[in-house]
Amino acid sequence: MLLLGFIPLLAVLTAGSFGAAFPQHALRKGCSLFKYKFLVPHETKAMQKMKQHFDDIMLLSDRKCNARLFHRKWNPAELSVPDRMMLVEAELDLVIAMLELPANPSFTKTRQRPLAFLSQAREDLRGCMATGAPSHQPSGKLRHWLQKLQTAKETETTGCLEASAVIHIFQVLDDLRCAAFQEQCI
Repeated sequence: MLLLGFIPLLAVLTAGSFGAAFPQHALRKGCSLFKYKFLVPHETKAMQKMKQHFDDIMLLSDRKCNARLFHRKWNPAELSVPDRMMLVEAELDLVIAMLELPANPSFTKTRQRPLAFLSQAREDLRGCMATGAPSHQPSGKLRHWLQKLQTAKETETTGCLEASAVIHIFQVLDDLRCAAFQEQCI
């Protein structure tokens, strides 16, 4: 009987010892974007629902936008792995900033799950970038696109940037998937 009470205590003490020996941040030293290779259906559905809701809102507005940020003459698979990560980080920064803007209450609710997912993806991506090639300089293609993004942020209205970010959310997710596949992205 005494032995039965000792086993759970031993398990707790052992788990505590392993936690001290292997701190949480040490276990995450490696870079793994595996979970972004194939999105879970409920995440895809939440993104689709958000995009559809936004499209419905856009039909009622009179926005005339020229931002063509997501129209590129190259495919992210043509970039190096560090360039892809920089591209996706910049895209996620834009999308997250736009989703964090004040919105009508129904859209605020619809965007909660996608915003949480995208924020986690950006955090995971940044962790990989910090362990991978932290001093990487972007290629000419990427540098040109980053400049185009910066110019758009300075010249386009917030509404147009928001529309561009949400309308192209699945392109951003495809770019995230490509970054997750690393060298295997085709």
